[in-house]
Formats: sequence, structure tokens, C-alpha cells
Amino acid sequence: MDTTLLDRLLAIGALFQTDMQRAFAGTSLTESRVHALWVLQHSGPATQQCLAEALRVTPRSISALVDALESAGYAKRLPHPDDRRAVLVALTPSAERMMTRMQEDHRHLSDRLLSAVDAEDRAAFERGVDAVLRALTELVAEEQVRYGDR
Repeated sequence: MDTTLLDRLLAIGALFQTDMQRAFAGTSLTESRVHALWVLQHSGPATQQCLAEALRVTPRSISALVDALESAGYAKRLPHPDDRRAVLVALTPSAERMMTRMQEDHRHLSDRLLSAVDAEDRAAFERGVDAVLRALTELVAEEQVRYGDR
């Protein structure tokens, strides 16, 4: 059987998953918790409602997620400066340091992976990756195939 582009993309995805699991082994961090921290790192303090929208989760899920992050010392709840009924979720100082390092590691890994592509092919490679991402995003939005239905 020939290895398809999809097979290679799935292998890349699996390697990223393995790397993330290894990086966070021994911590209370999960993929969803890291995603929330990543959003807070990039957007700054946010209401739980805004965070839920960014993560595409329900209000109930975001409450549990923020509770877990707060219990582990990664996030804190602060009074909203303009709405006394709302609270903001913010990174703790130690989480800010960790996320800054994670951003640096992210940049380093991106540079290292791109350096595996010949310099003269990099622009075309990046355009190709962008095109595949756009196509996959559209397909996922449109696709209705469910193998459980078969």
C-alpha cells in the first residue's frame, strides 16, 4: 500500500501528540488546559464567556477548566474592572513564565522544522501547508460522514 499525503499528515499529527504528552508528563496539564493557557497568553485576561467562545466549549466546561487551572496554580480569577458581576481569568506569574518559555520553544521548533526544507523550497512549502489547512478547514466544516452510522 502506498503512503499517501494524508498518511504522512496523520503521522505528523501523532508525533505532535506524543511530543506534547511527553512534555507535560508529570504535570496536571492536558491538551485543553494548555490550549486555554495559550489563549490567555495571547489575548490577556478574559472573561470565562470569552474564553469559552475562543475554546469552543460550553460555559459548564469552561468553569471546570478554569477551576482546574486555578487549583493547579496556573490561573487566577480577578474582579472585572467594568462589570462587578463578571470575573476575569488571568495567568499567574509562574504560568506567564511557563507560557513565555513555551512560546520560545514553539518558535524554535517551527524554525527547526522549516529548516528541514531546502531554503529555495520554503516559500512554496509554506503556501502548500496554508492551502492544505484551508482545504481541510472547509472539508471539516462541510463533512457529514460518520462511520458509526454505517
